[in-house]
Amino acid sequence: MIDVVSLSVTKQCELLGLARSSYYYAPIPESEVNLHLMRRIDEQYLIKPFFGSRRITAELKQQGEPVNRKRVQRLMRIMGLEAMYPKPNTSLGNKSHYKYPYLLNNLMIEKPNQVWGTDITYVPTGNGFLYLVAILDLYSRYVVSWALSDSLESEFCITAVKMAMKKGFKPEIMNSDQGVQYTSKAYTELLKNSNISISMSGKGRCWDNIFVERLWRSYKYEEVYLKGYSTGQEASEGADWYFNFYNNDRIHEKLGYKTPKMLYYGVG
Repeated sequence: MIDVVSLSVTKQCELLGLARSSYYYAPIPESEVNLHLMRRIDEQYLIKPFFGSRRITAELKQQGEPVNRKRVQRLMRIMGLEAMYPKPNTSLGNKSHYKYPYLLNNLMIEKPNQVWGTDITYVPTGNGFLYLVAILDLYSRYVVSWALSDSLESEFCITAVKMAMKKGFKPEIMNSDQGVQYTSKAYTELLKNSNISISMSGKGRCWDNIFVERLWRSYKYEEVYLKGYSTGQEASEGADWYFNFYNNDRIHEKLGYKTPKMLYYGVG
């Protein structure tokens, strides 16, 4: 008899015939007031990602929200948000972890699977919130994989990479920020053992991950805030639907009105 409890989530999903992306975690509990403020902060951040806690606090106050900067700072830390502008010594990375060099300077991205980018975003639900990681092919804007988690540990980032490579593809370069999820030994060893070059955006390189940031903006406006998920299961099903739509049906002006799938697989 198989001891299911001892199996990894990925293996459990394989035995059940489920996509790993369909697995979801229990949303993190927060007070209703804080959940409301976190959504309002996220809405402001999508519009003005260069705003820090001071300006976001001022904007929310002008809009009638009874909030102070200390609370906004705490909630932004929980959400994994920081202003996208050059600033000294404010990295959320672990100082004991090695920071890999940035490899995309003057690099022409000319084909699929040359460079993948990855990032994490906050996803609100009716009874809490989750974190979503996605891996994006920077040439085609194709979402290669994604995963949800109830924490910012590196495990769900590792899961997303394994899911992507299980499809038979891997990048020459993986680019990310210097967050602790991406500098962890388990994450970097997985990439190195797969002969993937690791690229990390340095301080002040606020637009290095712009394609993934644009993905989050589209996902939030076209899916998350239109539907308003009540549960983690709805968040998982919504992400699954949206990324399928984004890859296969959503044409992009910057891609010559083609879908990401057309460029990624060279069809159409």
